[in-house]
Amino acid sequence: MSRKRASRRVDRKARRRLIDFPRRGRRGWRRWTPSWKLISGLFLLFAGSLAGLFTAVYMQVEIPNPHDSASRQATVYYWADGSRMVSVGDVNRQDVALSQVPDSVQRAVVAAENADFYSDSGVSVTGIGRAAVNIVKGKETQGGSTITQQYVKNTYLSQDQTVERKIKELFLSLKVSRQQPKTEILEGYLNTSWFGRDAYGVQAASYAYYGIPAKELNPSQGALLAAVLKGAESFDPSLSADNHQRAEDRWSWILDRQVDTGSMSAEERAKYTKFPEPKPPVKPTSQAGQTGYLVDIANKYLKSRSGITDKDLAGGGYSVHTTFEKDKVLALSKAVEKVRAERLDPEKRTEDQYVEVGAASIRPKDGAIVAVYGGSDAIEHFANNADTSGVPAASAFKPFVYAAALEEELEGKERFAEDSDPDPRKPKATKPPMAPMDLQSALVNSDHTPFVETGKKIGLKKVKDLAVASGLREESMAKLEPTFSIGTSTPSAVRLASAYTAFVNEGRATEPYSVAKLERNGVAVSGFGPAKPRRAMSAEAASTVGAALSQVSWGAVGPPKGQTTYSPYRAGKTGPNDRMNSAWYIGVTQELSTSVAMFRTKPDVPPLLSMQGVGGPDSERGSAFPPLIWKAYNEVTTRP
Repeated sequence: MSRKRASRRVDRKARRRLIDFPRRGRRGWRRWTPSWKLISGLFLLFAGSLAGLFTAVYMQVEIPNPHDSASRQATVYYWADGSRMVSVGDVNRQDVALSQVPDSVQRAVVAAENADFYSDSGVSVTGIGRAAVNIVKGKETQGGSTITQQYVKNTYLSQDQTVERKIKELFLSLKVSRQQPKTEILEGYLNTSWFGRDAYGVQAASYAYYGIPAKELNPSQGALLAAVLKGAESFDPSLSADNHQRAEDRWSWILDRQVDTGSMSAEERAKYTKFPEPKPPVKPTSQAGQTGYLVDIANKYLKSRSGITDKDLAGGGYSVHTTFEKDKVLALSKAVEKVRAERLDPEKRTEDQYVEVGAASIRPKDGAIVAVYGGSDAIEHFANNADTSGVPAASAFKPFVYAAALEEELEGKERFAEDSDPDPRKPKATKPPMAPMDLQSALVNSDHTPFVETGKKIGLKKVKDLAVASGLREESMAKLEPTFSIGTSTPSAVRLASAYTAFVNEGRATEPYSVAKLERNGVAVSGFGPAKPRRAMSAEAASTVGAALSQVSWGAVGPPKGQTTYSPYRAGKTGPNDRMNSAWYIGVTQELSTSVAMFRTKPDVPPLLSMQGVGGPDSERGSAFPPLIWKAYNEVTTRP
């Protein structure tokens, strides 16, 4: 018997498999459950293979030569006729030694971007993994990169957001971290990072924000520069009120963060309680006159449509074919300057000081922005008056109230017709309320009361919805209070010119656009050009309001030469009864919708100044001037 047992044991060992799966001697689900030995073995095999592959790739990776800053391409902007407008993107960068960057600035950057910089391996595996997943999902890849990774990306790699580039970044960062001292990496990072304002590197950024070399930055200023590293579009405090709040919050957090990480004492932190306001941004001389404003509008459109950033554009390689027509831009600028020179005298009348004009001209059939006037000079007056909110529309908003009332009347008639059924068992419909019959004359005469009452009657939300559907931005709408109907909202000149196109397009609105075509390194980028028109109001409402606006235009600028009937253009304007600190005129033909705004604003004084007395006692609070600007422009641009 013992000999047989020994033989059976030998046979079982001979028949034993290398991988016992499905498992012998098990029944049911247990037969298909792998043993812990199999699981641990496979794990070790996988881990070993992965480590071997990782080591092999790491050994083959070589650190390439750094990018040549001079090889960066420009971004070129073209007029609508294809001629070149301006080339932007020469790298504004001055390398400095780390010894020329104050320790406080270095500590602020490390605290904000990578607190473990001096002790880490150069990479954040979780950050790379998260970025790779986001790339696959088509999302933005934000956060998670170490200073070393950002330095590697800036110095050796492209800015493309791909999985392949992130893998290269991982291996290069590991190798760079082993071969280069941390001080050298930090110096390279500070010299290659994008700070906004066309500034690469801390030295150029220091001049751009504070007008001083980097070595003169104090800890508070250094914290602000560390804050804009997160994204100048969102954290440059000079760009908007929201930006300012975000910048101030992050500046304060960075100072606190230095205390938390032990790089600044609480006593030192207590010295910095006042936000270090940077100087206003300055446009390069190549963007003087209206060019800077045109580039600004085109860039905003690019960023809203494709996610392209200012940093991407500064990196170059883009060809931006705009909708701007050079002759119309020149004509609009000349019209503004002509009226200013003839009617305003800031040396004799203090009321004529700080007067600003913003204007925009749009092609109604497709929404192309053909011209803007953003201010006197983009390198002296940075704020773009044509594309900024903050100026109340006043009576120029009333046509949307009128249209909403007409829509309510038309809907009521339809409901009345549908409910008029001879069946006696059904309740009889009541006749719908009619739109106030005096709105037309009230629009012409700039009478407020009928519009306030109409807004209450039909509901201010309906007015708001129609205005937004016509093209005004939701964020520019005022609170829904009784004065809403008389123009407390603050649309930009571009948006108001666009919204008025509905009155000549049978109630269809055209979304404004400023880029007809975009190419990157010669390859077209999809998604640009005119959008499909959308219904904002009925054709009946548009026609009725348009007829009233023709009377407004007659009273404001008179008929075209040789014409004795109402002019073929529509117009909305502010009048002497408006008590808001703004003056508007919007003139619309089948060819162009052009809005002109005039207001007074003093630098560093947020509220608009009064328009009372601007241009003398007969100017109707400045309301006489926008129609004159529009007429001078229209006479040049209207086809014979």
